[in-house]
Amino acid sequence: QVQLVESGGGLVKPGGSLSLSCEGSGLTLSQYAIGWFRQAPGKERERVSCIARFDDSTYSAESVKGRFTVSRDNTKNAVYLRMNNLKPEDTAIYYCAARAGGCFGSYGMDFWGKGTPVTVSS
Repeated sequence: QVQLVESGGGLVKPGGSLSLSCEGSGLTLSQYAIGWFRQAPGKERERVSCIARFDDSTYSAESVKGRFTVSRDNTKNAVYLRMNNLKPEDTAIYYCAARAGGCFGSYGMDFWGKGTPVTVSS
């Protein structure tokens, strides 16, 4: 069956860094655009980053631009999100999701992971 599994979340101090991983099973991630989303209590879900299929173009939301970097390692069937200079407002559950399309257009994703929590606090 298709499965996306996030890992790497945890507690980090403001200004610190974390790397999240999204590993795929039952699907080849290189064939999908992969988006990273986050949702904090009481707030709407937000797409923070996306990496396209085929050409690996990357995109970031203004809220994380210059701080977060999304990348792929197709040999490991994985996508990563490097988060630098973390802020308390980055606290959320982070999800990866895949779709057999581009990073833009329809917002619908084909597959979702269960999420990994990130807490930024001193």
